[in-house]
Amino acid sequence: MAHDARPQAGSRQPPGHRHGVTRQADTVRRTAHRVLAAVSARDAYANLLLAAALRDSGLHGKDAALATELVYGVLRHRGSYDAIIGICADRDLDRIDPGVLDALRLGVHQLLGMRIKPHAAVATAVDLAVDVAGRKPAGFVNAVLRRIAPRDLESWIAIAAPDRSADPVGHLAVRHSHPRWIVEAFAQALGQAPGGDLSQTEAALIANNARPAVHLAVVPGLADPADLVAAGATAARWSPYGAYSTSGDPASIDAVAQRRAGVQDEASQLAALAVVSAAPSAPASTTERWLDLCAGPGGKARLLSGLAAERGAVLLAADVHHHRAALAAQALAAHTAGGTGGAAVVTADGLAPPWLPAAFDRVLADLPCSGLGSLRRRPEARWRRQPADITVLGRLQRDLLASALNAARPGGIVGYVTCSPHLAETRQVLADVLSTRDDVEVLDAPAVLGQVPDLRCPAPHQKYAQFWPHRHGTDAIFVALLRVAR
Repeated sequence: MAHDARPQAGSRQPPGHRHGVTRQADTVRRTAHRVLAAVSARDAYANLLLAAALRDSGLHGKDAALATELVYGVLRHRGSYDAIIGICADRDLDRIDPGVLDALRLGVHQLLGMRIKPHAAVATAVDLAVDVAGRKPAGFVNAVLRRIAPRDLESWIAIAAPDRSADPVGHLAVRHSHPRWIVEAFAQALGQAPGGDLSQTEAALIANNARPAVHLAVVPGLADPADLVAAGATAARWSPYGAYSTSGDPASIDAVAQRRAGVQDEASQLAALAVVSAAPSAPASTTERWLDLCAGPGGKARLLSGLAAERGAVLLAADVHHHRAALAAQALAAHTAGGTGGAAVVTADGLAPPWLPAAFDRVLADLPCSGLGSLRRRPEARWRRQPADITVLGRLQRDLLASALNAARPGGIVGYVTCSPHLAETRQVLADVLSTRDDVEVLDAPAVLGQVPDLRCPAPHQKYAQFWPHRHGTDAIFVALLRVAR
């Protein structure tokens, strides 16, 4: 690299330290920093931490919006910002105190990702560094940010990212702030060779960094999408039970506050509907019995409970974790109150189930996964997950899918669903499990979801459906429909 981008000796004194006076960082930035630190230290979800932090800090309106932008902006673009900080710092990132590094990231986001004047962005980041680490590290933060400030983000990406022609995956990883292994996984799922045309992969990465709309789903029989539209939402494109909210707080919508509707991604709605819509090889002789194998926190189960009540079916929602089963019970409260409605929730291990084999007509196996399909909503997952996690989850997914197939009656339907496009959590799991059985037929999931375009996986897996944020405006949810032979 031709230029020397490191902080130079004699850099100007931090703004917060002139004449021995230290300014206190403002509440908005302290709150954002506290959330970022907790996400890293406690492996917690940013959305839950941020909501609590905003309440505790008394932030609302524009201040709450600014804190939210700071948190999610840093989490989405951390990879790009770290590459730039790495050029401009005089040490490796792992030698920078975590609190100081988060202050730097917040400063870089203000400089390169927001319309905040450079002097204000530097000053507020320096004040924050003083709060979390003292005066000496604040001088380091001041020097690094002043080095970054003269260039815009595009200019820095041109310096920090590998050459696109020599290393296209590495270039996309830095430009669009994703770990390299995730870029490779998306390319494989989209059928694109790492050294070839990666236009679809890049579109998916760009979509992951966009702020997602809030998707809502009504409980059939208790509310109608028209109720959501009347409250200011827009009817969903494909789900007959869905809507897109423009409200900052979905709970301000009466149907949501009354649990007659809830937040649920449209692809998640359609995955549940596909399991209900797929045709069994023979009708049930009595009332249909449905199983949601891993139901917590209850989004799909809530929708299924309404459909079951309308169709005279009964739903059992199970989860191995009691707290997740409790969340599912809350989601289903409208259909389980008083023991009516044909829905029940239990804490049960799908690997050692309390139900008899071949007990259910329809089984939804929405299994624990990496969550790589929901990076728009949970951007921190891209930094939290590692390739080794996929291997561990894959073993669990194989065992749970086998259990789901055993739970279905002859002629019954099993829906295998993951919120991940990673091949090791989708097609490879199915290939391994189905290779051990000769009693399972793969149904045409994209045909069942015929109202939605561009769902088919690349050959030879065209019967599997894969939603994508850049194609469908949804999470990257995978759906396979299986029918157990009679």
